[in-house]
Amino acid sequence: MGITKLADLIRGDAPGSITYKEIGDYTGKIIALDTSIIVNQFRSAVPNLSLSLLGVFYRTLTFLEHDIKPVFVFDGDPPEQKRAVLEKRAQSAGWSGAQRSHTMSSKTREVLRLLQLLGVPCVQAPGDAEAFCAQLVRSGAVDAVASEDMDTLAFGGTVLLRQLNAKRVSEVTEYSLPKLLEILQLTQKEFVDLCILLGCDYCDKIAGLGPSRALKLIQQHRTIEDVMLNINRKTHPVPVGWQYQAARSLFLDSCGSEPPRLQWSEPNELELVNFLCQEKHLREEKVRRRMETFRQNLAHRRKEREEEKKGGGRQTSLDEFFRVTRKRRSAEAGGSTGRKQPKTK
Repeated sequence: MGITKLADLIRGDAPGSITYKEIGDYTGKIIALDTSIIVNQFRSAVPNLSLSLLGVFYRTLTFLEHDIKPVFVFDGDPPEQKRAVLEKRAQSAGWSGAQRSHTMSSKTREVLRLLQLLGVPCVQAPGDAEAFCAQLVRSGAVDAVASEDMDTLAFGGTVLLRQLNAKRVSEVTEYSLPKLLEILQLTQKEFVDLCILLGCDYCDKIAGLGPSRALKLIQQHRTIEDVMLNINRKTHPVPVGWQYQAARSLFLDSCGSEPPRLQWSEPNELELVNFLCQEKHLREEKVRRRMETFRQNLAHRRKEREEEKKGGGRQTSLDEFFRVTRKRRSAEAGGSTGRKQPKTK
């Protein structure tokens, strides 16, 4: 789930912290990814495990042929505060007890094997993968975190990418945490309290507080403790035994381990074909064709960049220099400023 309606709040109150880019803009960048989110996206779309593996195979190759260096982070033991949420998700998805406890299931081991054959580093987080991804970008070990969950920002991840899904027509949404805090005039601790008020995976929330109201309360009172002293407890009841302090500690004090050594290697095509085609019974022609396309695309893009370096860069048109994305085109056509319009009474 992440943080409830945080993306909506940012679009309305801090659009200056968002930029829209394309996958090619991240050439040469090291990107941390929460593996469970990617795997669950494919499992939801294609319940068949072999086809889900094929989706991970395709997406990873697309990252690599853009010279993006992905780092796949696997969940460790979840914090106690998140177990209730994970239990509900597991029951809805029909997962086994091993998946609920985050021990490595046979399906997860197959994803790990695939990624290792693709030559990309895989890292076991000490706890929540999202928290460890945020630590990696904070420490400078990676350049950004790619995730659909907004709690990367609450964990202190300085650069969050959404929709980095390797589709040609996709537009990547990049969030800058430093710009966001500057625009909202909040410290990281105050921002974490805002995220808890909005709703997170680690505790309940105060009922009846919408995003705009929660933001105003934090900007005015600065802490959850002072917010509770200045709200109507009848219209906004505080949960009994509310564990907001434990949630705050998880966001602010998570993961203190050393950044891992990251190493990439060339994909092992022979073993990939054996695994995907002989063991998982996928069509060999399809796998080999994608590998050939990968090699061609990678060589073509590298040749283009070498030519640009030799020639001092190719000449660009004004439209290319001031790239107009699809979202910005629609905004300009509609005369939108990117800020939330006030409601008419």
